[in-house]
Amino acid sequence: MKNRKRDWLAILPILVLMLVLTGCQNKAKSKASNPKITSTPTLFFHGGGSSYRAEEHMVQAAEKAGVTHSVIRADVAADGKVTLHGSWANGAKNPICEVNYQNNREVNYQKHGQYATNVVKALQKKYGIKKINMVGHSLGNISIIYYMLQNGENKQMPQLQKQVDIAGHFAGLNFGHFPASIRQPANLKLDKDGKPNHMNATYKTMTTARYIYPKNQVEVLNIVGNLGHHTDGTVPNASSLSLKYLLKDRAKSYRTVIITGKKAGHSALHENPQVDKLIIKFLWNK
Repeated sequence: MKNRKRDWLAILPILVLMLVLTGCQNKAKSKASNPKITSTPTLFFHGGGSSYRAEEHMVQAAEKAGVTHSVIRADVAADGKVTLHGSWANGAKNPICEVNYQNNREVNYQKHGQYATNVVKALQKKYGIKKINMVGHSLGNISIIYYMLQNGENKQMPQLQKQVDIAGHFAGLNFGHFPASIRQPANLKLDKDGKPNHMNATYKTMTTARYIYPKNQVEVLNIVGNLGHHTDGTVPNASSLSLKYLLKDRAKSYRTVIITGKKAGHSALHENPQVDKLIIKFLWNK
């Protein structure tokens, strides 16, 4: 009996050391698998019927400018499940996430907000992010504003710092087959504050942004294309410019830039070098 006791006393320090070492290894593995990001990540959202490939020209321009070399992709299934492809290294500088929706023609805007929320939560869980920037083209702008409608007052979620809207159709689209709730009302006009004279149901919902957006927190850049006759060929300028009424009074700063020329068309804007430069300077001061 005494011999057994001596044996256990001899083995005990070894067991304790093994437990300590195992704990350290697990902690190291956990830290390696969940790197921390202190720089503000930027999420890119594509338009309707499109994919993350529409974001690549802008993202590659940022890489060429030396802004970042850390780019991952978030695939979002129709049910909202997020799969991250690639990873950001610990302490990555100005990391970018290209968001890719499998359900890229969804007309229920609430779902766009939920999809965006799920992406942000996935990044928050893995990287511990506390702040974000967002860039949207066309329908991608809906993801941004509905993310804020759903999370703008939630301090537990990463806080939006800078927002770039490209070719947004906030007041609606002139597509007859779309539901009335997202079609642009006839004879739409804006007053000096960007307020539409007629509002569809979706725009009325968006007006809650006028108090849900944190006061003086978000810097906004609204990029609008004009091929002539006040349209980018798909979205009337009035619809894009109606963002002013929703955000200007809440934003830390608000700027509108009208793009003209051959590359001012709706689908050309996300491959326009002028737009690239505007985004890079606005987001990263380069």
